[in-house]
Amino acid sequence: MNMRRTGVLIAVLAVLGIGAYLVWSNFFSKPQQAAPQILLGDGIKGSKGMAWIPGGEFLMGSDHKKAQANEKPTHKVKVSGFWMDTTHVTNDQFAQFVKETNYKTTAEQVPDWETIRVQLPPGTPKPPASVFVPGAMVFVGTNAKVNLNDYSQWWAYVPGANWRHPAGPKSNIDGKGNHPVVQVSYEDALAYAKWAGKRLPTEAEWEFAARGGLNQATYVWGDQLEQEGKLPANIWDVKKQAFPVVNTVISPKAGGAVGTSSVGTYPQNGYGLFDMTGNAWQWVADWYRADYFAMQAKEYGNSVVNNPQGPTSSYDPDDYGVPPNAPKRVIRGGSFLCNEDYCQSYRPSARRGADPYSPMSHLGFRLVKDSSQ
Repeated sequence: MNMRRTGVLIAVLAVLGIGAYLVWSNFFSKPQQAAPQILLGDGIKGSKGMAWIPGGEFLMGSDHKKAQANEKPTHKVKVSGFWMDTTHVTNDQFAQFVKETNYKTTAEQVPDWETIRVQLPPGTPKPPASVFVPGAMVFVGTNAKVNLNDYSQWWAYVPGANWRHPAGPKSNIDGKGNHPVVQVSYEDALAYAKWAGKRLPTEAEWEFAARGGLNQATYVWGDQLEQEGKLPANIWDVKKQAFPVVNTVISPKAGGAVGTSSVGTYPQNGYGLFDMTGNAWQWVADWYRADYFAMQAKEYGNSVVNNPQGPTSSYDPDDYGVPPNAPKRVIRGGSFLCNEDYCQSYRPSARRGADPYSPMSHLGFRLVKDSSQ
């Protein structure tokens, strides 16, 4: 998902003229979680807008048929209790942060060659300064069905795209103050967290919270994708429109989901959290390793891993054209672009890695606080 860097790489190439995992969860019983209870912060005990996540033991990851290799195998994990934002950080909330701090996001700055270079094939020459312009990756879609093996067909690096203009300089967030802020990098999320007195969740905390007490359910709402014939999250409905086709005449919003929706539009989970899957991807604290769950299972076996903090380095051998050890942070939850034909990351175990300096039009965040705060 290093698409901002992919956009720059495309520009670089244009300038240069270069056209056995361990599966053992069935051998022990699933840990039992207490029935979920919604407890919201009131400003005295817990911050307003946050829900108490009681912590406990659960099976992290998935061995389901829909699970990708990086989600396997399931392994026992225990997390301590914490408070979590009930929604993504919104445009209005981020605007207040910017107003008070004069913060300039990654997308509003000229890209830095050193942060780009580590995401590119070794030996890639530095391009001329004209290539380095502020901007971000934007979903642009296609006008017809395409082979889904190459995401560069429906993404583009758009100069002038940023959190105020998620789809480019002609777009805006007017009337979308209650939508998730997007086009924010991992570094931007850290800056906001410091200002807010909170932190990003660990990957284990995020998955425990997303499950909402439904141990090993396929989705955060249960085992069936649709509820009463409807999709209970802001994801792309391939029954209405093929992904990634955007027909602005017939269906301006393509599968009903070519953009974020207001937070709280869809039902909350067992802990009172909204949009834990769908709507916008969410940054979490951990470095991303595709093999991390396998490493955990090998090291701990049937023992419980307490409050894992993630690996100490990145590893992703599946991102074509990007060095396997290029820096990446975990993103979770999927977005309005995920669908049954592509991605399917609206599952609580789904995980990907992304360049920490790469803002995108479907990527935001939410924060947590420790129980003592």
